[in-house]
Amino acid sequence: MTHGNLLEPEPTRLPDRPGPQAALDADTDPAEVAAEHPDFSEAWAALAERALDAGEAVAAYAYARTGYHRGLDQLRRSGWKGFGPVPWSHRPNQGFLRSVAALARAAQRVGEVDEYERCTTLLADSDPEAAKATGLAG
Repeated sequence: MTHGNLLEPEPTRLPDRPGPQAALDADTDPAEVAAEHPDFSEAWAALAERALDAGEAVAAYAYARTGYHRGLDQLRRSGWKGFGPVPWSHRPNQGFLRSVAALARAAQRVGEVDEYERCTTLLADSDPEAAKATGLAG
């Protein structure tokens, strides 16, 4: 019998969402995907990243916060208690994690230092690989 880390909960893995995932993978505009699947965090993350790239920090902040909150709802339904691993390697988790990263960037651009720090900490605590993959590794 092997024992895992008894102090840390099991990693949380969100359920697969083949419909909206396939739409994004086929280059459907993320605004269309978000409109049809408003609880799909990856669409909101894509919108936030696009807004950041366009220099639209306030819009990015709003998109990222929506993706973050929709992802939190799903994580909680999946048993997450507000802490513990949320693996980047599990593709359905990436929408939430990308939303957190985009929210950190947008918060930094609008001067929300506390929000930036909370988000970067959450991202690193969820999975250090997520922080690396999104460019927010400490």
